[in-house]
Amino acid sequence: MSKFIPGGGRRKLLQLGAAMALSLGLGPVAAQAPQTVRLVVGYAAGGPVDAAARLIAPALARELGQNVVVENRPGAAGALGGDAVAKSAPNAMMFFFAASPTMTITPHVIKSMPFDPLKDLAPIAPILSYANVLVVNNDQPFKTVPELVAYAKANPGKVAYGSAGMGASNHLSGELFALRTGTQLTHVPYKGNAPAMTDVIGGQIQMMFDIVGGARAHIAGGRVRPIAVTSKERNAGLPQVISMKEAGIEDYDVGGWYALYGPPKMEPELIKRVNEATRQALARDEVKSRLVELGYDLWVGSPGLVTERATRELALWGSVTKGIKFD
Repeated sequence: MSKFIPGGGRRKLLQLGAAMALSLGLGPVAAQAPQTVRLVVGYAAGGPVDAAARLIAPALARELGQNVVVENRPGAAGALGGDAVAKSAPNAMMFFFAASPTMTITPHVIKSMPFDPLKDLAPIAPILSYANVLVVNNDQPFKTVPELVAYAKANPGKVAYGSAGMGASNHLSGELFALRTGTQLTHVPYKGNAPAMTDVIGGQIQMMFDIVGGARAHIAGGRVRPIAVTSKERNAGLPQVISMKEAGIEDYDVGGWYALYGPPKMEPELIKRVNEATRQALARDEVKSRLVELGYDLWVGSPGLVTERATRELALWGSVTKGIKFD
């Protein structure tokens, strides 16, 4: 918190409020009426993005000394939430709790993206990263990635994988897997991960890529078999499961992430303050331990890390989606 205390005969409470607001990059008028921070989530309440935001929000509020509320603005695969922040004023204290598919996949999937993910938002802080895990039905003849590849090549189009829907990250995880392995797989879209997993367990489809946190209970219960995580390194939530690189699939590093963005022309000092508060919030033991339990990896650092990863993955998914019809 800034040590600046306004002069004159102001009351101590107003002095403290002004100091906090100034430390957040707000002007003297705003300092007299501290704003509530709105954390915008582009998905409905109850989903994984919303759950992560609501877990982090109280810790972020303590670090900022401000109220932080989660505001759900679902629609257009998360893009409506991002657009609301992109069109807000620089000092609106309205931040986008962005999930990577909105920033790197949605622009290639929907016909009219309402904002440019690389130009119309100011990156503030990386927050979390996560991997998917490739799980297969227990009765399938393949138990490893090489066995799956061999089976798929011998039976082109007969291996079906489920996803949360066209353009979902686990849909494109399968598309990239097919490209990297020279196989032909059949995509079966569902309305969410849960019904897809139900059909993997029941044998209606052979496999799916699911977020580690969502698949762990099914793996622990022996209902599906994990054969690889989609990151280059093993995942802390499933340390016994090899990575795609270990399985022999080179140049396959697929994961998702959450990051905090602000409106365009956001003051650099405010970005710096919120970035530091985010780091401190994620360092809290109760937050860190719960996120690891859910299968996430903490991803902290500078705003530049967000820009670099978003740029790289936007190009990757652009190449993978080329030729796919999403109508």
